[in-house]
Parts: sequence; structure tokens; C-alpha cells
Amino acid sequence: MSELFCGVDEAGRGPLAGPVAAAAVILPHSFPVELLADSKKLTPRQRLSLERLIKVQAFAWALGWAWPEEIDRTNILKASLLAMQRAILDLGLKPDLIYVDGPFAPPCPYKTEPVIGADHKIPQVMAASILAKVARDRFMERYARIEPAYQYERHKGYPTQAHLRLLQELGPSAIQRLSFRLR
Repeated sequence: MSELFCGVDEAGRGPLAGPVAAAAVILPHSFPVELLADSKKLTPRQRLSLERLIKVQAFAWALGWAWPEEIDRTNILKASLLAMQRAILDLGLKPDLIYVDGPFAPPCPYKTEPVIGADHKIPQVMAASILAKVARDRFMERYARIEPAYQYERHKGYPTQAHLRLLQELGPSAIQRLSFRLR
């Protein structure tokens, strides 16, 4: 059997609200990698289509989350690495090598290689980027039904002018990252 390469990436480091999501993905060699790109370069429709394809064809995939309380208690970097670690440990397969987007890798029992810009170069990381982004966006859209006044379905918790205005008017929501300074 050939080596199993895993890609790991996160979504949601920059928002003022909500969790950070991470995904870990092991793709088969037959996966059509030419369809993949960094999630930020794809439209929402393209990401949804690729999410389905990745979940159907991947050897393994998993999501990990770090919640606003964890982000506030540690910091966003440690929380991101925690979400990545949770995704890796939930894979159900032992990868031979894990490529992690960025300069840091989470603690885990497998060989890891942090790669800056991996979400632009390594197909497994591109796939993880897509799964993490879709999962986090979906969470924020669903949470918007619980606290509709914050309009999370529109800005996903990012510090847009509309979000900042709503925070001034309403105060923090239940999923606000209280340790983040408002600009």
C-alpha cells in the first residue's frame, strides 16, 4: 500500500465570534486534485460541491473544533492547534505524514510537517481548507437562527462594519470571543 498523506487546515482564526474549525483529510491518489484550490479562492457553491466530493472519495476525513471559551482561555493560535489535533485524532486512520498549513503543527502521535502556504500547494491541505471553511460557515449560519439579531449568516463573525455596529448596539453574543479587542 502506498503512503497515506494527510492535510490539515483551519478556518475561523480572524472572526470576533464563533468557534475555530479544523479539518484533516486523507485523499486517494485517484482524487481529481485539479478541482481543488484554497477555500478562500472558491465561491460558496464551489466549496459545497467540493465538500460533497471530498467526503465521498476521501480515505478519511474529520473535523475538530475549538470553542470561544477555549479561545478566550488560551489564545487563537493554541485553540487552532487544539482544533487541528482533535481533527487528526478523530481520523480513524494512521497517516504516514501530516502536512499542516502554517508554521506550527499541533501535538500528535504522527509525523507532521508544517508548510507555510500549504493551502495553495498541497491537495490534501486544500481539501482540509474546504471542509473546515464549509463546516464553520454552516455552524455560523445555523447559529444565526438562535441569535438572529447578530446576522451571523451574513458576516460569519468576521469584524465587518455591520458586525462591529451590531456589537456596539447589542453587546456581545453568547458565542463572542471576549478576549478579542474590537478595532
